[in-house]
Amino acid sequence: MILCAGEALIDMLPRESTLGEDAYAPHAGGAVFNTAIALGRLGAKPAFYSGLSDDFFGELLKSKLDESGVDASLVVTADRPCTVAFVKLVDGHATYAFYDENTAGRMLTPADLPALPDAVQALFFGGISLPVEPCGEAYEALCAREAATRVVMMDPNIRPTFIKDEARYRARMEHMLSLCDIVKVSDEDLLWIMGEGDIEQHIQTLLTKGPSLICLTEGSEGVRGFTKNGIVKVAANKVDVADTVGAGDTFNAGLLASLQASGKLTKDAIKDLDDETIRAALAMGSKAASITVSRAGANPPWSHEM
Repeated sequence: MILCAGEALIDMLPRESTLGEDAYAPHAGGAVFNTAIALGRLGAKPAFYSGLSDDFFGELLKSKLDESGVDASLVVTADRPCTVAFVKLVDGHATYAFYDENTAGRMLTPADLPALPDAVQALFFGGISLPVEPCGEAYEALCAREAATRVVMMDPNIRPTFIKDEARYRARMEHMLSLCDIVKVSDEDLLWIMGEGDIEQHIQTLLTKGPSLICLTEGSEGVRGFTKNGIVKVAANKVDVADTVGAGDTFNAGLLASLQASGKLTKDAIKDLDDETIRAALAMGSKAASITVSRAGANPPWSHEM
């Protein structure tokens, strides 16, 4: 089982009404939520941990988890509002306005952390749940508690406008990155974390701090996987792009699902992955992401579509 720990929210996606007016349609979303959904659709038997509202938005999120085969038994349900993100699309690329104060997800604390079932072999973190308090502290504590015995992957998915306490968030990033086995970053993420400089040199530096595999996604250029032994590159799948919502989240799921299927999602195996295993994982992540971007919104593929 792969546990995805982080935000779930409602994406309000731009639409046009039957009268030709600007409108918004509610869709279940959130970076970590999307990864859990994608894992479920790919048959990886994921679980999800977050704080969810007991309102109708929370029920919508729970129903979407159930539809995709995601175990939501660890979710903390609270009498608080749901996080909402209004999405603006420009040439298929998404920008967001988040409404997250005092929400069920935001107010999760370290005291809410559950004991994990033995079946959990890996944890996934990331998204907007890490730079905000108190939930960021809770996820950091969960990562620190479990990293010694379970594989940890993180996609920082940096959104600078969401970061209110940069010093605290940078300290959290440094701590969690040192605990990770797998990290997925874009070049923008990496430059924010490491500062200006050469991308490949930054990755080599980051490899000395803890991670065994760093995946650098480069859009239409594909993705590269970096380890202590070298670099594996996989080209992007060429598709007509509807929008990029959920693309990186789906890549994360494809990568993890491939490693799980190959039997390599263990603390020992992840430290010395061979090129063939990495290439297969990158290819599955890339393929899954290409299907997601070919259709509107975060709509990851099912295994039969792969």
